[in-house]
Amino acid sequence: MPVLEVKNVSYSYDKTAVAVNGVSFSAEKGQFIAIIGRNGSGKSTLAKLLNGLLTPTSGEVIVDGFSSKDKNAVFEIRRRVGMVFQNPDNQLVASIVEDDVAFGPENLGVPRKEIGERIDFALKAVGMENFRKSTPTRLSGGQKQRIAIAGVLALKPQILVLDESTAMLDPQGRKEIAGVIKTLVKSGVTVITVTHYMEEAVSADKIYVLDGGKIVLSGTPKEVFSQRQALFALGLELPRAGIIAERLRERGIKIPENVITERELSEALWTL
Repeated sequence: MPVLEVKNVSYSYDKTAVAVNGVSFSAEKGQFIAIIGRNGSGKSTLAKLLNGLLTPTSGEVIVDGFSSKDKNAVFEIRRRVGMVFQNPDNQLVASIVEDDVAFGPENLGVPRKEIGERIDFALKAVGMENFRKSTPTRLSGGQKQRIAIAGVLALKPQILVLDESTAMLDPQGRKEIAGVIKTLVKSGVTVITVTHYMEEAVSADKIYVLDGGKIVLSGTPKEVFSQRQALFALGLELPRAGIIAERLRERGIKIPENVITERELSEALWTL
C-alpha cells in the first residue's frame, strides 16, 4: 500500500492562475522520487500540497490513510510528511546544533529521554553527530542543510520532501545531501526531491516532469532521459554525464546510448 497518494490534484492561487493541474501519482515506503521542471512549472506548489501547507483546490492528497479533504487530518499529515526548504538559515532556530534538532520534538511534547534518542538518531542519519555542540552559523552551507534535515528527521516523518533544498549549495554541499538521501531511502524513509539539478534526479527510482502544472513525462531515469528532444522542448537538459556522452558521440567516439551517470560514462570510456 502506498504511503502517499496524489489523486487528480489541482491548485489555483486565483481564478486565472492554475499552478497544479490534475496531478496524480503515488509513492511507496523507501522510494526516492524526483520532481523536475522549468521555473514556474508548479514543482514547489506541488511540494507544499504534499504536507498540507497548501490545500488542493480539487482532488486529494492521502498520507498514510489521512486525506487532505479532512481538515482535522492536516496535523497528522504534517507529522508524517517533513519538509526542507531551499535556504537552511530559514529553518535553523537555535544557537547550538543539538538544541536546533530538539526544537521540533520539544514542541510536540516528546519526553526528554526520547528527545535525546531522536537527536542521536537524526544527527547520525545525516552524518553530523560530531557537530552536536557546534554553532550552526559557523557551519558550511551543506552542513547547515544537513542540520535542517536532521531537525525534520527528529520528528520521525515517513516522508521527507526536499523543495529545491540544494539550490543554494555548492557541488560539495549537493554531494553531501545526495549521500544523506541515499542513507534515508535505505532506512525506509520515502524521499521526494524537487530539483532543477538533473544529476540529483539520476539517482531516483522514478522521475516526474512537470510543465504548466501537469505531469508531462514520467518513468525511471533511463526512460525519462532517453526522451532528449522532449526534455529540450521543455527547457531541460540531460545530466552532465549524458551531455558529455553526446558530445563524445558527435566526435565519433562510440559511447553507448542512454549513458546518464558518471559511473556509466567512466565504464564506457574504460572499455574503449
